[in-house]
Amino acid sequence: MMIEIDGKVVSSELFRRHFVCDLSHCKGDCCYEGDSGAPVEDDETALIADAFDNIRPYLTPRGLAEIERQGMWVKDADGDTVTPIIDGRECAYAIRTEEGVWSCAIEKAFLDGKSAFRKPISCYLYPIRISHYAHCDALNFHEWQVCKPALQLGEKLGVPAYKFLKEPIIAKWGQEFYDELETAEGELRRAGLID
Repeated sequence: MMIEIDGKVVSSELFRRHFVCDLSHCKGDCCYEGDSGAPVEDDETALIADAFDNIRPYLTPRGLAEIERQGMWVKDADGDTVTPIIDGRECAYAIRTEEGVWSCAIEKAFLDGKSAFRKPISCYLYPIRISHYAHCDALNFHEWQVCKPALQLGEKLGVPAYKFLKEPIIAKWGQEFYDELETAEGELRRAGLID
């Protein structure tokens, strides 16, 4: 079921499905596994370019070589702008911690105060995927096998996906939109449309 909130079409799965990242189990495989890079919004290309000199020191040698070969972003088979990947799998911006957890060089530069750009919103908002249409954006719940531990932990803790994503939702659309999501969840529960 889809509902309209503030000019956006929102899947009820964001209220019904549970999700909490569980890095101790998944090891950040979303940065490493895939057949395409992370979606990059049009306005984010300039943000990446502006921050790139500050991101560069965090990149792996392989990641930097791939970015120098392909570019800071590329078009995928569907014509969408995405981060480049290495060997058809690993995001070129992926880095690995000493604990063996994959993370993002772009975000590491941000967390260290070297950049004002956190990371592509598609990564920050995951498992929300945004589809852009002429008259609205659709917010859908995306399920990916590597995130099975997040589904299990979210279910165990009883945290709806949108609540886990409060910070990135507010960063993208503002506090008022998040408040409207909370109101919508309450109405859907009262109507018996979600458990």
